Amino acid sequence: MTMPKKPFDKKQLDPDLRKTAEGLIAKTPKAKAPALSAEHLLQELRVHQVELEMQNEALRQAQYELEASRDRYVNLYEFAPVGYLTLSNEGMIEEVNLTGVALLGVERAKLLRQGFTACVMPEYYGRWLEHFTRVKESGKPEPLELPLRRGAAVFHAQLDCVR
Repeated sequence: MTMPKKPFDKKQLDPDLRKTAEGLIAKTPKAKAPALSAEHLLQELRVHQVELEMQNEALRQAQYELEASRDRYVNLYEFAPVGYLTLSNEGMIEEVNLTGVALLGVERAKLLRQGFTACVMPEYYGRWLEHFTRVKESGKPEPLELPLRRGAAVFHAQLDCVR
C-alpha cells in the first residue's frame, strides 16, 4: 500500500544541506564506468525508487508496532492495580501511575518532581533513606513496610523497591 506521491520540490530542501551534498559530489573522484544507456539508467533509478519505497513501508510498519507496544506498556503501567512510582537517583518522583496517585491522595502534578520523603511520615525518613540508598547501591530488589501519608491520614504500605 503506497501513498500518493507529491512532486519533488527542490525548495523543500535545506539550502545548506543541498550545497553540502553538491560539494561532496563535486569532490568525489569520478569513476571510469562503462557508458550506460539512458534506458538502463532509468530502469536502475526505478528499481532504486521501489527499494526505497519498500524500506519506507517497513519503517512505517516498525514505527506502528513500536507505538502499539508503547501504548500497551502505558496501559499496563497506568491501570495496574498497584501503585507504581519511578524515582530519580535523588529520590524525586519522576512518574506515578493512577493507582499511586489514588493511594497517596495527591494530584499527579503535585507529586511529580517532588521528593518521595514528602510521602513518608517524618519519624520514618531515616529508615526510608537508608533503604533507598541500600537498594541503589546493591541493585537488588528489597521490600520495605512503611507508613505513608494520604493527605492528613496515614496508611501502611509495602514498598517493593527495584533499581
